[in-house]
Amino acid sequence: MTKPRTTMTQRGYDKLKETLEHLKTTRREQISDYMGQAIADGDLRESAAYDEARMQQSENEARIAEIEYQLEHAQIVAEDAGGGAGLGALIRVRDDKGKEHQFELVGTYEVDILKGKISDASPIGQALTGKHAGETVEVQLPKGTARFEILEVDYR
Repeated sequence: MTKPRTTMTQRGYDKLKETLEHLKTTRREQISDYMGQAIADGDLRESAAYDEARMQQSENEARIAEIEYQLEHAQIVAEDAGGGAGLGALIRVRDDKGKEHQFELVGTYEVDILKGKISDASPIGQALTGKHAGETVEVQLPKGTARFEILEVDYR
């Protein structure tokens, strides 16, 4: 069974390429240095440092393979303000309590909740997609229904 293409913005694609380059160069070198230090320290049968380095190496190589797959199967979606909010849009909203939030709609592999980057496939992302400033959306969340007034849709 083949996985579907992953939609992402050009910015997301470029960021993923940067991450891949970092993992293949800088991170591999760091792990190699760490492994070399552990080997120089002596008995590898009881070396927690060596075991840790091997685990980091394994995780790094798995992440490299995952990113390479994502890049190979990426579908770049143009950022287009004409159709309302879409991938790459910065959306400023106000909730029922008057609190403002800013979201950036991104592809699934670009999500970073702490930076306000939400997936276009998430409940909020789906509700905002295609909408314009001045519209109000209702989103069903685990804690109940949330209403957001869209204050601004911007592509930077």
